Amino acid sequence: MDSVRPGMEQRLNGYFQHLGEILGNSEQRASFATYSLGILSDAERKSVEPLAARATADPHRADAEHQRLLHFLGVAKWSDERIRTAASRFALAAMTEKEPVEAWIIDDTGFLKQGKHSVGVQRQYTGSAGKVANCQIGVSLVVATRSDQMPVDFALYLPPTWTDDEKRRAATRIPDEVEFATKPRLAMQMICRALLAGMPRGVILADSGYGCGADFRKELRGLGLDYAVGVKSTTNVRRVGRDGVCRGKKHQLKTLALQLQKEGAFRRCTWRQGSRRAMTARFARLRVQVGDDEQATLLIEWRDNEPEPANYFFVSMAKVPAATKQLVRLVMQRWRIERTYQDLKGELGLDHYEGRSYPGWHHHVSVVLASYAFIVAERSRHFPPEARETVADHQDSLAPGAPLRGQLHHCPACGRQEDRHLAAEVPGLPSSEQEEASGEGLTQ
Repeated sequence: MDSVRPGMEQRLNGYFQHLGEILGNSEQRASFATYSLGILSDAERKSVEPLAARATADPHRADAEHQRLLHFLGVAKWSDERIRTAASRFALAAMTEKEPVEAWIIDDTGFLKQGKHSVGVQRQYTGSAGKVANCQIGVSLVVATRSDQMPVDFALYLPPTWTDDEKRRAATRIPDEVEFATKPRLAMQMICRALLAGMPRGVILADSGYGCGADFRKELRGLGLDYAVGVKSTTNVRRVGRDGVCRGKKHQLKTLALQLQKEGAFRRCTWRQGSRRAMTARFARLRVQVGDDEQATLLIEWRDNEPEPANYFFVSMAKVPAATKQLVRLVMQRWRIERTYQDLKGELGLDHYEGRSYPGWHHHVSVVLASYAFIVAERSRHFPPEARETVADHQDSLAPGAPLRGQLHHCPACGRQEDRHLAAEVPGLPSSEQEEASGEGLTQ
């Protein structure tokens, strides 16, 4: 790590200064820096109280620091969208210096909870646990190059049991303008925000929870976006000949796949999932008609020793890769979302927030995303794509795609008692002697 540390502290200070200009208020700038440094630290628990205690060497000031951070997350008014956009641009500038954006990945993840009062919580299915659990659900948009990825936005899914309950809305301060929205609708809202922000475009990747929606796919086409999205085996299609004419009757995808198997249409493809892991399966592709007004390239994945295909994808692109192997590599970029969730939860405490309010949840997520953006930018600058194979064998390197464990906590001021007051040294931030937020009974 010594080879990447020179100048990191200065870049971190400059980054906080840049985001501070968006926050404006000096108290909010100080709180943001303090909370972000806690997120980047090696603290085991990254909720407000332990991070507040960590931020001051004087235990008598811990309660005041706790109240200040509670106010910053749960009460203070600052723009999540502006902070997230600025952080995303910062990371993407470094990511795209050597290679372009390839994909925008849509998915959702669960935030397990014990009680029933945190905003949006209820018993619902989450892939994080692989079962129905008491949890919140967050929908995310991740922008990925071939070597790295950056989560640019998150939205909290609110079931009707929350949006239709005025008492719950008031208790958790859900804004009046927030109405019930399905997960695909939340995803589309984030896609539109990213387009308006001028994010470099990529092929939309999503699983069947999103791709099965004909309206979702139609809206993507209306926005001029390419996509490769999962669909269910029960989807009905008709085969399309090379002349573009539909032939035969409709078949469910599972039935069509069995026909293609008899025809010998499946071919083996191998692709890499990360810097080390080689994956292999058999794939078939063909043109299909979906409904009355949609044609797509169908890609089917059939894994070894399985009785039927594992995945089906509808691909709609201005230029579909001619080689199936290239198409498979692009579609399988979806694995990056799991890497992202692992980093955000395992290292940055994305799911550690213990507050109940709607603004607090989104503010916490914004600070986590902004903290992650700095790490992404650092590893992109120090390990460009051409170097990724050289550093792939070093688990503690700041390499693209490598686990964050062993990377983050070497940042200046992260995890060292004598450096916990870096926030006071950041240009434009107030010293620890200036006014602190206070208030009895503040909730996150």
